[in-house]
Amino acid sequence: MSELRELYQELILDHGKQPRNFRFPEPSTHSANGHNPLCGDNLILKLRIKDNRIEDVGFQGSGCAISTASASTMTEAIKGKSLEEVEALFSEFHNLVTLEHKPNEALLGKLAAFSGVVEFPMRVKCATLAWHTLHAALENKTQVSTE
Repeated sequence: MSELRELYQELILDHGKQPRNFRFPEPSTHSANGHNPLCGDNLILKLRIKDNRIEDVGFQGSGCAISTASASTMTEAIKGKSLEEVEALFSEFHNLVTLEHKPNEALLGKLAAFSGVVEFPMRVKCATLAWHTLHAALENKTQVSTE
């Protein structure tokens, strides 16, 4: 296994065991519930948006290590970003886990750790659940499922 792949695995395990932003921002302006019936992942995502920026974000729920790590790294990556920047991250992350292409490391940063998910199609929904829940919250939808 390459050193980079090992580093990525360590990052996912760390965020899966000790998720960041595993709390709800108060007050919040947007929220949504996400569910992945294949794996049993459930999460609630809450955001505070001000002046077209993610001022604060947090989540709670239960899920597999990939789902939890994805939600944790996503919350770190989007905090402070404009909604336009968040959309660009969503698009790049989705391409990263569904297509085989070299990730834009400058844009993705730690999110590039999920590049190996493309090799495991059953795990794509785990990795993208938080992102789809984010989209639902931004569109004022209360629920999303990866079904």
